Amino acid sequence: MAIFNHPKTSSHHINKSTAAAASYSLQGSSSIASTQPPLKLQSVSNGSKSLSLSSQLQSFSVKSSCTRGTHLRRVSAAASTDISSDAIEVDITLSPRVNSVKPSKTLTVIDQAIALAEAGLPVIRLNAGEPDFDTPAAGINAIREGYTRYTPNAGTLELRTAICHKLKEENGISYTPDQILVSNGAKQGILQAVLAVCSPGDEVLIPAPFWVSYPEMARLADANPAILPTRISENFLLDPQLLESKLTEKSRLLILCSPCNPTGSVYPSKLLEQIAARHCRLLVDFCPRLSDENYERIIYALATHTSFASLSVMWDRTLTVNGFSKAFTMTGWRLGYLAGPKHFVAACGKVQSQFTSGASSISQKAAAATLEVGYAGGEAVSTMVKAFRERRNFLGRFHLFLDFSSYYGLKVEGFAVTSGSESSCQYLLDKAQVALVPGDAFGDDSCIRISYVESLTTLQEAVERIKEALVSLKPTVPV
Repeated sequence: MAIFNHPKTSSHHINKSTAAAASYSLQGSSSIASTQPPLKLQSVSNGSKSLSLSSQLQSFSVKSSCTRGTHLRRVSAAASTDISSDAIEVDITLSPRVNSVKPSKTLTVIDQAIALAEAGLPVIRLNAGEPDFDTPAAGINAIREGYTRYTPNAGTLELRTAICHKLKEENGISYTPDQILVSNGAKQGILQAVLAVCSPGDEVLIPAPFWVSYPEMARLADANPAILPTRISENFLLDPQLLESKLTEKSRLLILCSPCNPTGSVYPSKLLEQIAARHCRLLVDFCPRLSDENYERIIYALATHTSFASLSVMWDRTLTVNGFSKAFTMTGWRLGYLAGPKHFVAACGKVQSQFTSGASSISQKAAAATLEVGYAGGEAVSTMVKAFRERRNFLGRFHLFLDFSSYYGLKVEGFAVTSGSESSCQYLLDKAQVALVPGDAFGDDSCIRISYVESLTTLQEAVERIKEALVSLKPTVPV
């Protein structure tokens, strides 16, 4: 991939030999490299820095500078057969779309915890929502069948048919295989849906606390995330009246995650009906709704999962996203799917065809096998949920989203004041060696998220470490 820029207006025309020399220089050569002197970094009077590389054939320089008007960084690269040739500017600025996107804080915490563990520290990782159970044997055995070829972009017919059967039997939603798109994880399916549906300036309605990627996906589509706050006293469930008050002519997409990551809250069917009533009545334009249902099988007694698309008024405007990572403990297999009206799914498929093409053939074969083990995942999933229930009874939910704000503004010797969720999580990682995720990543800085994806014994040890670390915190002002 090459980035081209027009030469400066004062530059002379560059002949073919000069262009060839530039191309040769950028590609590199072992014989040339062996005779080249070391790279030199030179400071220039205006504050910019120049990186120069020379050889007997030509010179190559990279210069970084910041223009006062735009504050954009640029690099000028000069390749010539003599010193007198003018420079050609190569623009290395990034697009505003990418610059507007924040890195995933959950992945940042995961990387930090892994690095500490690899360094030999006994870190307990309660930051990632990754079940600690093995993939069901049906999925593992499918690899031995040798399905290693390209598949259709939308996914194998076998898997899409199995998904249709699953959605009909377990969720009460009817689809045909051409209304299913299999992707490399549910995250890809959600992003493609946002890209396919939203136009620049549209609003994507997102209840908070939210999964960290939702707002950034909206920004990648040049849309604007419109955050709808919820209250811990109402179990972090969206108030239909608040939704009604926030709808505008720019509202395009509502993203609802149930069971919710990070709070674990499950939307009752009656509440979904109230949301649907306001969502349908107030919007003149066809406004779809994206339903993230990845955690549908990890729920407990009294709570029941209802697919939004199963409501009669919502099927034709709901895009349902699910996957195999949580219920079937297939996080590393990277496989998810989207179901919805054909024209929406086809649009998402168009994006995927130019993005990644079809998902892994091996993963698809394994997923099809897991859907055949029985209703709701069969005994393997039931056993896993039973273990999670025991851990939940000790702590809370699959994800605990705890109000931690009473510990803010405290200090401990050798550590800065805990001013919010991020500094509190950093303190617990440093002091207790327990990795958690700050709530500000999910839109609520008063909370922190704990994933109970470790054994009960490990969770008990983590709790003791956290309690010991919290005892050391003291008010900044003596009381």
